[in-house]
Amino acid sequence: MSHSIPLYKFLDPVMISPRLVRAGLSEQAAMEKAQLLNKSAQALRQAGIADEIEANAFFVPGRIEVLGKHTDYAGGRSIVAATDKGFCLIATRRDDSTVRITDAVSDEEVTFPLSSQLVAKTGHWSNYPMTVARRISRNFPGSLCGADIAFAGDLPPAAGMSSSSALMIAIFLALSRINHLDRHDAYISNIDGMESLAGYLATIENGQNFAALTGDKGVGTFGGSEDHTAILNCKTGMLSQYSYCPVRFERLIVVPAGYIFAVATSGVIAEKTGAALAKYNRASQLASAVVQIWRDETGRDDPHLAAAISSSADAADRMRSILRRRSHANFTADELTDRFEQFYAESEQIIPAAGEAIIEKDMAEFAAQVDRSQKLAQNKLGNQVEQTIFLAHCARQLGAIGASAFGAGFGGSVWALTAIDTAKKFLQNWAEQYHEKFPQFAAQSSFFLTQPGPAAFEPGLSV
Repeated sequence: MSHSIPLYKFLDPVMISPRLVRAGLSEQAAMEKAQLLNKSAQALRQAGIADEIEANAFFVPGRIEVLGKHTDYAGGRSIVAATDKGFCLIATRRDDSTVRITDAVSDEEVTFPLSSQLVAKTGHWSNYPMTVARRISRNFPGSLCGADIAFAGDLPPAAGMSSSSALMIAIFLALSRINHLDRHDAYISNIDGMESLAGYLATIENGQNFAALTGDKGVGTFGGSEDHTAILNCKTGMLSQYSYCPVRFERLIVVPAGYIFAVATSGVIAEKTGAALAKYNRASQLASAVVQIWRDETGRDDPHLAAAISSSADAADRMRSILRRRSHANFTADELTDRFEQFYAESEQIIPAAGEAIIEKDMAEFAAQVDRSQKLAQNKLGNQVEQTIFLAHCARQLGAIGASAFGAGFGGSVWALTAIDTAKKFLQNWAEQYHEKFPQFAAQSSFFLTQPGPAAFEPGLSV
């Protein structure tokens, strides 16, 4: 069944909102997203698109990384949830190969052709859709149709909540739907299901090949597929545990009744293609260096850290011994060891234990594992700033069951799991203490509540 409906119907939030609720959003979140769809439809109208034109709409959420700091690109695991904040996007088909995209909030517009030769502007939001368009043109050759697209979002940008990945996924889903990419031979031969699609979309961002689908330069960061997996596969009311390289589902974890996530965005920009790029890439380079040293010493060909660790029962101890006596051109032995210890603890110990604690409703044990993860991020991964350290500590002092920074780090956000009954008061106190400590970030920071929401979906007639 087609998910497209006439554009004018997205102008009616009262009609659209129930479809969003049926897809898994809360009533409040559904009405907020219906308003964003209205804003997107208005932008297309102003761009000259007729009310009767068939349109495809998408909601693409951000994500909370509950646990799994810098583990995905090294083959490790993470626990993730989708948020009820994200991007709403509406697209209509064009008869030429031009893509015209309007940010309905800022009224900024970009236009470019679907071409494998596109040159994107780093540091501007257009980098993300242009990177998608370039990769689609390379991987799915043929007569591709362009689109008129408008989007509006309430996901805080550059805050560690995966706004860049969410925007890229939204653009891909729109262009894929309009061009029926899932019927293309190259798609059928290389992409098998939503988890596979998440892996492919991650390579659009990091520039790598995916199976027989050749890559390019991406957006300039070497990251993994955690964000894309969460955005495309998470479930309402659930935490999802995955491992990566390739994407592998491990388990769903029900969030205990009576709890909700509070999220604080610090206001410290965590733009992976901006000032934090070198720091972000350094963490992945450290992981790669550890594996290369392991390969050199053992003669094995393990592709990533997780594979090396799982190669034998004593692999972790062997790794420690190797790192203590090996030098590297770019990193000290201590830096390499710290990166290994953080990865090993996070992926192999903390995440399994924390997930089991939630299942057993042992929230004290869950809190202890989360605290350990946060401490390792500060002392061994080294991706924390004083603002995120304060937010996590403050949340625990205010009574949160657990609290941790998440995302790439070097800024960004902190989640806190707190009781629903007192969540609003907790959020108010959390914000007040942060603003008192860091008044210079009061205007840029934000504090909100979210339940684990649904993965990306199309709010068309069939929802």
